[in-house]
Parts: sequence; C-alpha cells; structure tokens
Amino acid sequence: MEQQGEAARRSYPSGVPCWVDTQQPDVEAAMVFYGGLFGWEFEDTAPPRAPDRYVIARLDGQEAAAIGGPGTGAPAWNTYVSVEDADAAARHLLSVGATLKSAPADAGSGSVQAVLADPDGAEFRIWQARERPGAQAVNRPGGWNFSDLHTTNIEAAVAFYTKAFDWQFDYLDFGTMIRCPGYGDHLEATVDPDIRARQSGDAVPRGFEDAVGWLVSAGPGERPRWHVTFTVADRDRTAHDAERLGADVLRQEDTAWTRTVLIRDPGGAVFTASQYAPPSG
Repeated sequence: MEQQGEAARRSYPSGVPCWVDTQQPDVEAAMVFYGGLFGWEFEDTAPPRAPDRYVIARLDGQEAAAIGGPGTGAPAWNTYVSVEDADAAARHLLSVGATLKSAPADAGSGSVQAVLADPDGAEFRIWQARERPGAQAVNRPGGWNFSDLHTTNIEAAVAFYTKAFDWQFDYLDFGTMIRCPGYGDHLEATVDPDIRARQSGDAVPRGFEDAVGWLVSAGPGERPRWHVTFTVADRDRTAHDAERLGADVLRQEDTAWTRTVLIRDPGGAVFTASQYAPPSG
C-alpha cells in the first residue's frame, strides 16, 4: 500500500487486502483507546436499535478502520481481501480448501462481506465493495500499514493463497513477501503515479510495488492468524501512550528499517505499531 494524494480516492483490485476492523467487548472503551492513540474520530453506521454497533474510524476525514461489537469471540483485528463478487469468491475459496465461517452478507450499503479460514485455521475476510471501497488513510501515522500472515505451515500457506488469490511469494533474505501481480500497475494508474520511481533504490526488493503483506512463521504457542500493523511517527511515544490508555506493551523490536511495538489493547486485541526508520547515510 502507498499513501494517496488528497484528491484521489483509493480503490483496491481483486486479491488485495483492503480493510481492517476489530470486534470488541466494549465499543465505547475501544473508541477512547484508539482515539487517544491514533487520533481517530468515529461515526456510527449501524441502524438504530441494531443489536451490534459498527463504528467507522476516520483520520483527518479519511476512513482508516472500524470497531464493531459487542463481539462474542476473542477480540482481534481482522483483515479483509477485496473481491469482485463475494458469492463467487466464497465458492472458489471453499473449492481450494478454505472453511466458511460466515456466508456472504450485506454490510449496509458499504460492502458485502464473508468470513473464512485458511487450511491452517487463520481467519480472513472478503470484501465486495459497494459505497465503501476500503481504507483510505494508509501508510501514514495513525493509518493501516499492512497485514502479515502468521502460519504454522509456510508451504501449505503458499499453496493455498496462490490458488485462492493468485498471489506470488518472494523469499528474501529478511522475510517472505506476498505480492499481488498488477497491484503496482493499479497504483501507478490511480493514486500513486510515482510509485516505481520512488521505489527504484537498490535496497528495495524487486516487485515491491505489488507487495500486499508478508508471510511469517508463527512462534511457539502462537495461533495462525492475520496480524495487523499500523504506522506511527514515534514508536516509543506510542508505547508510552498505549500503556497510559490501559493497554499492555508486549514486545519492542528494532530492525534495519523499522522500530516496532506489539500492543494488546484494553479489550484484548493484539496489533503492531511501526515507525519507519531506514538506515542513515
């Protein structure tokens, strides 16, 4: 994902992760936490007297994510993949080994959604856009950065997602990059005409313009899952603010390009906040 200009509206081709949300036991408490941490503002979109809420988070007026609830399962951040037709996509995904958790259904006027799990048990969701094409505030402080697949079986995950979404996987020295071929062309033609020039440096992996995430081996005792990362301007300040707002800081890590912190929000959902910190010189 690349940050868009002010006037452009971002769209997502089929096969590209496009939206994130979290189910929370206490929506109001989650709004206080994420509003304080990322500067989000909120709009309720559920109909009056609906049993559950679905609150759209905006960053400087752009849609960033959503908070739903009260949820019945374990609180978590969810990742949605764009599809052209949710019913057809669900049938295809089932045919290649996915499990259907929730059939395609209207989510108001914004989208048609379904919940599935891959053969390793990692839950993911599909999103057929209507009025809401997907996240607009991305790759900026307080916005969604990307989602990683944490799996216990790398080979099986590659086999499944290659068939599921025509993804390609590049094994690099520092990780496995997930690419959706043609995404860079789409970005170049729509919201980011300079993407290839900006990513032309020697340190940038070939094909990075098509990158949609990373494939990661799950750690000991870690359940397979799609894990969400948000961009922040200052990792240390974010960690401090998260604790002040009632979250648990689980781990911090510095790499050659990022400074990250793993956070469990007050409701129990886990996510990463990442500060871009490239090598100097």
